[in-house]
Amino acid sequence: MPTVNANGLKIEVETRGNPADPAVLLIMGLGMQLVAWPESFCQALVDAGFHVIVFDNRDVGLSEKMPTQTRSNLPLAAMRYFLHLPVRAPYLLDEMAADSVGVLDALGIKAAHVVGVSLGGMIAQTVVANYPERCLSLASIMASSGDRRLPNARLKVTRLMLSRPPPKASVEELTDHLVGLFEAIGSPGFPTPPAVLRERLGSGLRRGYYPPGTVRQLLAIVASGDRSARLKTITKPTLILHGDADPLVRVSHGIDCARKIPRAELKIIPGMGHDLAPGLVPILADALVRHFRASSGAPSGQVRSSVR
Repeated sequence: MPTVNANGLKIEVETRGNPADPAVLLIMGLGMQLVAWPESFCQALVDAGFHVIVFDNRDVGLSEKMPTQTRSNLPLAAMRYFLHLPVRAPYLLDEMAADSVGVLDALGIKAAHVVGVSLGGMIAQTVVANYPERCLSLASIMASSGDRRLPNARLKVTRLMLSRPPPKASVEELTDHLVGLFEAIGSPGFPTPPAVLRERLGSGLRRGYYPPGTVRQLLAIVASGDRSARLKTITKPTLILHGDADPLVRVSHGIDCARKIPRAELKIIPGMGHDLAPGLVPILADALVRHFRASSGAPSGQVRSSVR
């Protein structure tokens, strides 16, 4: 699928499966490209009878990069955030949500099951809150409401997130840098083989590498603030998936989202960190397929919680 025009931007899109099947829109996380969705995961959804759409968010991969007049100052933004001062950003999660709906518009899709991981989960929440008529259901994976009272990432992970590789680093050096980060945030119960991790990360770097976009996406998260009130307005069937070993977005963030979204189902996965490890693919795919199929008749009541 070539680049499409979505929300006034050029967005790179790929689709899998039969367009006549119910659509599933997959929204990737911070700085990550559409290729970060494991092929086996996408294929499992296709095999279950769904039309899968993946795309590069603005500012990453092959999608359009956003022009800015000044360089984003991440350390300053972090300081303002921790001092509870307003943070400025070139765009917010609302604009990224509009991009997602623009992808559906470009493909002629009236409504879809909306799934997002990490930043993508926050965008997916915003899509369903802002455009409920375009959504069949919501699945928010390892994401947050933005509530400032929730715990921060572990200090080691924060340092790695804020660190930068050497200037003019080679692909090999960039891969080393990312491997260190993903080993720190990965799933202890579902370790990714080192060779597989290096190949995935290296392939993404060769496809597209644009650090300023990652910084701007991070600023979008921070500047969008606490979205708790908006989560409470969501009426679509919702599944919250989170790992109990997530060192970046702690499991309490997932629990918080499930408490704030009416009638949400919460599934906490033991041993899962902040990644889509090969061992997690069948667990996540099975949970999503069950959620999609049940979404037309989701029962009412309190938050339902399960541990697998």
